[in-house]
Amino acid sequence: MTTDSSTAEVSKEPSRAEERQGIDEIHILWISEGMSCDGDTVSLTAAGQPSIEDLVLGLIPGLPKVNLVNKVLSPSLGGEDFLAPYRAAVRGELATPFILVIEGSIPNQNIIEGDGYWTSFGNDPETGEPQTLNWWIDQLAPKAWAVVAAGTCATFGGIHAMAGNPTGCMGLADYLGWDYTSQGGLPVVNVPGCPIQPENFMETLIWVLYHAAGSAPPPPLDHMLRPQWLFGKTVHEGCDRGSYYEQASFAKDYNSPKCLVKTGCWGPVVNCNVPKRGWMAGIGGCPNVGGICIGCTMPGFPDAFMPFMDEPPGGTLSSLAIKPYGAVVRRLRGMTNELVNHEPKWRHNKRKLTSGYDPRWRP
Repeated sequence: MTTDSSTAEVSKEPSRAEERQGIDEIHILWISEGMSCDGDTVSLTAAGQPSIEDLVLGLIPGLPKVNLVNKVLSPSLGGEDFLAPYRAAVRGELATPFILVIEGSIPNQNIIEGDGYWTSFGNDPETGEPQTLNWWIDQLAPKAWAVVAAGTCATFGGIHAMAGNPTGCMGLADYLGWDYTSQGGLPVVNVPGCPIQPENFMETLIWVLYHAAGSAPPPPLDHMLRPQWLFGKTVHEGCDRGSYYEQASFAKDYNSPKCLVKTGCWGPVVNCNVPKRGWMAGIGGCPNVGGICIGCTMPGFPDAFMPFMDEPPGGTLSSLAIKPYGAVVRRLRGMTNELVNHEPKWRHNKRKLTSGYDPRWRP
């Protein structure tokens, strides 16, 4: 049987079923040797919906088998045994595809003249010299099925990238390029937070894994490569204190339950869902428990939000503009509250049944 050339070419195109055929097993190679405090890994251990234990034990239906390699969570004692899967991935010999997770900001090795390094991860087996984080990223990112930046340091540079730092630190997308595409066709997936909110990271990772399994589309990301469904709203929109703002009820110190914008809170302009989601088990969230929002999920953090605890520049104008409106609203709500804060007259134990429909008995 013969076919013409056009038919042969068409037959080489993968079918929809083949395109959606997913990955059965995957490694997560987590490197936290960026400029960081390991706080994102520690925060991850608090995740509960789902937990990291649920993930590695295979308790989440429909996901590939996950082999997590993380120095804090690894049973390995370290050394070359711990580094073995990383080295196999560099050689292209890892038995499964892998997701590369980077924690911590990426220093600029090019600004060092002569010998030296900012941060390292293991030693070169041949020379014994430290292998820099930059070397590992250069080797692993082109081979990774997906690349995820965990925490604000890894996503945008964070504290280490503030003005005047000597390391030239940057975020992972700054280092790889904002047009970087992984083997799975994904850009860098940024999950900011100082540290990450546990469920925010796990939810994003689960979405990436379902996509790897062929049962979900790519996660929707905003222009800063953050998950849209998590960072599409502001702190203010989910804050327990938000209603005080429209009434122009502003706290003057941190003992007040009112809006904290005049004590330094940047919540109205910061993309973050922590007040609505809570921190652990749905509890907490910076302004909910009396802490101001200092913008730690934002690309401009920390420089754009300093000095902390000073009233934001826009806070003065917006609080002044809303003051007359808030005064009227507070007064009208107070009047209505007084009106409805009494029981109706028809609730009595007399012999005659009365009704709220009778105008004589209405309050």
